[in-house]
Amino acid sequence: MTPGLCEDILYHLDLGTKTHNLPAMFGDIKFVCVGGSPNRMRAFAQFMHRELGLAGDGEDVADICAGSDRYAMYRAGPVLSISHGMGIPSISIMLHELIKLLHHAKCRDVTIIRIGTSGGLGIKAGSVVITDTAVDSSFQPRFEQVVLGDVVVRSTELDKDLAEELLACSREIPDFPTLIGHTMCTYDFYEGQGRLDGALCSFSSEKKLEYLRRAYDAGVRNIEMESTAFAALCGLCGLKAAVVCVTLLDRLEGDQIRASHEVLWEYQQRPQRLIAALIRKRLGLGPALLPAD
Repeated sequence: MTPGLCEDILYHLDLGTKTHNLPAMFGDIKFVCVGGSPNRMRAFAQFMHRELGLAGDGEDVADICAGSDRYAMYRAGPVLSISHGMGIPSISIMLHELIKLLHHAKCRDVTIIRIGTSGGLGIKAGSVVITDTAVDSSFQPRFEQVVLGDVVVRSTELDKDLAEELLACSREIPDFPTLIGHTMCTYDFYEGQGRLDGALCSFSSEKKLEYLRRAYDAGVRNIEMESTAFAALCGLCGLKAAVVCVTLLDRLEGDQIRASHEVLWEYQQRPQRLIAALIRKRLGLGPALLPAD
């Protein structure tokens, strides 16, 4: 942050140090969960409201960032739920302002978790992958950020103890498979992930499968578009962080997501259920009692 800054405007969150009492609003936050979709993060906040036994039904949970159309933010007790959009640029902007918000609010011992969807590699659709290390398209554990024209390389390792704790919590939820593996982060959904169903197609099916099999052999178990930036920023700022994504298909078997809306909706609830189990355990509330709606 700029030294001596008398007012910090968190523009994309529609919050600021002079316009809002950030310590009063957020000082007791202990868990931050981020995900791409505003609707999904609203549903997660409502789910956590019920899981934590808070007063009311949580259906009228308010968007704290309602003055902005960039991101949505909700809270349920000590849990903050925020959308980050799609891709590295969008999540990076949100994370910069979120991390400053946590600083200004004087939050301590915060755990931050990205929950989302992904394409699987060699694993069953509906599996939940807990990321140990985020890798780039060359399967390297790095995030390259251009700063003043120079390429700065940053580490993308995530908190291994947190990953193991999440895996232990998954044993309470036996109705879907959960594993730890590398997550490959790309800058694109189509060509960057080796898809043949985009507007451009400059490689063969054989080349695609050869690339994806190399990724699998390198330890990659799923593919998405945010994890390297997320891991790098959280690591540099000393935040304990995890990435937990459900797989919507096995990319070794195809490119298009063909499951029904009902199946996809249930898949998307799986990371939420796992995170709820972790939070309940940390707060001493015991196993999760409610399925996500």
